[in-house]
Amino acid sequence: MKYTLNFRIWHWLNAIVVLGLLATVFLRKTFLSWRTNSEILMNKLSEINIEISAEQAKVLAKAVRAGMWEWHIILGYALAFLILFRIYLYFKDTSKRENFSSLSLHKKAVHLSYYFIYATLVFMAISGLMIHFYQDLGLLKETSHDIKEIHELVFNIILYFVPLHIAGVIIADNRDEKGLISTMINGKE
Repeated sequence: MKYTLNFRIWHWLNAIVVLGLLATVFLRKTFLSWRTNSEILMNKLSEINIEISAEQAKVLAKAVRAGMWEWHIILGYALAFLILFRIYLYFKDTSKRENFSSLSLHKKAVHLSYYFIYATLVFMAISGLMIHFYQDLGLLKETSHDIKEIHELVFNIILYFVPLHIAGVIIADNRDEKGLISTMINGKE
């Protein structure tokens, strides 16, 4: 199957955006965790005879990661745009779609997994925008927090999908779909 230039551009931009979003979450949960960094700040400042409260340390630790979190928001906007672009591509050229009923069981499962991940990405984009604009939408802070909890839970689907997708593509390229990776890069069969 030959992939169009528009689809390949979408695919690689989407990969960059999703990996960027995963990286910001990873950093937030590890190196830039406000819990860990607030304790480090309190301890290091204490060593030079500066005492701050746990709340002050929390404010400082969150300020350290604020720029990184801005990237999460920017990448979230990019994801929302890419989802709209993917929907446009889906309806733009219906001639390249394979007849679902004629596919092997494996191919049907692969197609269904892509629809599932697209639905997950749509949910993540919408819920992320709802979290970011909760006041403009007239939502309570508690409602925004509940949405955030679900957003973080659903994130795990993407966390598992990415390595499974990469492994699946490598396996397919080495078995029955030789040239799959190069086709996604250069568009040639």
